[in-house]
Amino acid sequence: MKKILSAAAALLLGVGAFAQQNIFMGAGVDSPVINEDGTVTFRYQNPKAIRVQLTGDFLPTQKMETQFGTFESAGIVDLKEGQNGIWEYTTDFKVAPEMYNYSFTVDGKSGVLDPNNSFVNRDVATLTSLLLVPGDRADLYAIHRVPHGTVSKVWYPSKTAGFDRRMTVYTPAGYEDNPKAKYPVLYVLHGIGGDEDAWVTQGRATQILDNLIAQGKAKPMIVVFTNGNISQEAAPLENSTGYVKATMGLPQTMEGTFETAFGEIVSFIDGHYRTIAKKQSRAICGLSMGGFHSLYITLNNPDMFNYTGLFSAAIGTGSEERATYKNIYENVDGKLATYFSKKPALFWIGIGNSDFLYNANTEFRKKLDAAGYPYQYMETDGGHIWRNWRIYLTEFVPKLFK
Repeated sequence: MKKILSAAAALLLGVGAFAQQNIFMGAGVDSPVINEDGTVTFRYQNPKAIRVQLTGDFLPTQKMETQFGTFESAGIVDLKEGQNGIWEYTTDFKVAPEMYNYSFTVDGKSGVLDPNNSFVNRDVATLTSLLLVPGDRADLYAIHRVPHGTVSKVWYPSKTAGFDRRMTVYTPAGYEDNPKAKYPVLYVLHGIGGDEDAWVTQGRATQILDNLIAQGKAKPMIVVFTNGNISQEAAPLENSTGYVKATMGLPQTMEGTFETAFGEIVSFIDGHYRTIAKKQSRAICGLSMGGFHSLYITLNNPDMFNYTGLFSAAIGTGSEERATYKNIYENVDGKLATYFSKKPALFWIGIGNSDFLYNANTEFRKKLDAAGYPYQYMETDGGHIWRNWRIYLTEFVPKLFK
């Protein structure tokens, strides 16, 4: 009996030791470190490595030409090896407040996460380590001691898809405590390859909402983060397909099905939440593919949304010509005329000056200008990146429901 107990104890100790090894892996190596002068130090311990590099969207960018235009990719720098096989790099510039993604390349193997940083981001199928430099606008991305909203994963029946689908719903602080209060609704759409988790994780949208509402800069509102891939039930590994790798190559993404089915989502939200169910209290916005969806959902439902935001909208890519439901994308001029004749409260456009969709968005603005349609425009530095889309959300939300 004692031998059995001893064996069991040894097994438990072994499992515990393994777990502790995982917990304390990389102990004694601090990375990343935000220094007092605003620079940031990164470290990676590997005494067997020959070359270690760092790539991140806080580094000077590199340009890459594609058929759609010029893309900007994150820069890359070398780390220097020091004692005990610890490789190190400190920026030679002050890193501006923002949330950034980074990873290491070790002996040619890219996408290596920082083992000393437990904060990881998933963008479609790519994992990167996170760096949040506090201050200025980036303080909106941090969690503060303010009243917090509730974030729920909600399933709704979709007749169009033929199965239940999931979305993420944010209800503002106090929603549960005041059963008579009704709220306006903002629908926020992700880009290609994204899902209903994208804006909550990468976009820091719920932190932005909590902080703007707490500061009195935004109205308390319900916010719905949809899954724009109508062929998909929910985010990867959160649906019945199991271990299927996330991909941007999903069917039925920009060919009219999602736009056609969007009324199902609005009806469900109005039926299950205390919404102000009228145009004056509805808004929609989205990034890239989500901006594409937001535009055409708005134009085909001119009495549904009073506020529309296009963040680096993926217009002018040829998707309209390849669509299944071509009627969704036809007669744009006529639909714009109908929409603006109803005097929407806000039509807002934002894009980076090196975004590969910059020219297409410029042409679209020329169309609006020629017709004399009112809109607000924001141009930022940088390309097709989350840093810009977070900025646009912080600018768009305070303008709603005034």
